[in-house]
Amino acid sequence: MTESLPVVLLVGGTGTRLGQTGETPPKALVQVGDKPILWHVMKIYAAYGHAHFILPLGYRGDWIRRYFMEYSLMSRPLSFTLGETAAPEFHAELQENHWRLTLFEAGLHTNKGARIAKAQPYIAENTLFVTYGDGVGNVDVDALLAFHRSHGKLATVTGVQPFSQYGVMNVTETGQVMGFYEKEQLDQWINAGFFVFERGVFNYLRGDDTLDLERQVLPRLAADGQLMMYKHTGFWASMDTFKEAQALTELWESGQAPWQVWK
Repeated sequence: MTESLPVVLLVGGTGTRLGQTGETPPKALVQVGDKPILWHVMKIYAAYGHAHFILPLGYRGDWIRRYFMEYSLMSRPLSFTLGETAAPEFHAELQENHWRLTLFEAGLHTNKGARIAKAQPYIAENTLFVTYGDGVGNVDVDALLAFHRSHGKLATVTGVQPFSQYGVMNVTETGQVMGFYEKEQLDQWINAGFFVFERGVFNYLRGDDTLDLERQVLPRLAADGQLMMYKHTGFWASMDTFKEAQALTELWESGQAPWQVWK
């Protein structure tokens, strides 16, 4: 049987940069195709047998609660009689029936490090996954976990080499343009989420609600020699802008979404 580990999903973002109109949904519920970006992230982990999802809620956490509480009603074919209180008759099972969700309020302005810390009471296992609720990729979660366990450190972060946001010009010292290179892949590695942590990481998560994952926790782990990077050379994308949400939707609707590892 495949080992199942908990997955802490960082879902407190507002999504205001995505140009939503009217009442702004939490970022994790902004849709890629016909499903929220959060659903896509969860499907990646579930494809590898990790289906206990822990969500420290923040901005409009009630929307996320409602989405999952109504998930079965809104996703399955059903029959019912208006005016009767009997439960609906469902005509199909959900692929997500085995998912277990733990949702709790972590505070509206709580930083990501503190959100992870507040998830500790809901975690019994010695190893856990943590990731952002707005980044998808065809990350081999089995290989990621195997790498993490091979080095014996407390934490692993998945790194990717992104493409430049802009085209690059090849220019001589005199200013003559010799050519153009469209969105080259950068040499640097960036943090793509898809973390694996041992319980010892919680010792680095002590503090108040301002505790920041990227500016405080990860640098401390690195300084102590407790952070390793898993190199992911496949597809990865985050959804920070409306343009990026559109691009992901186009990929999904084409039937060629690289992150759809659950095919």
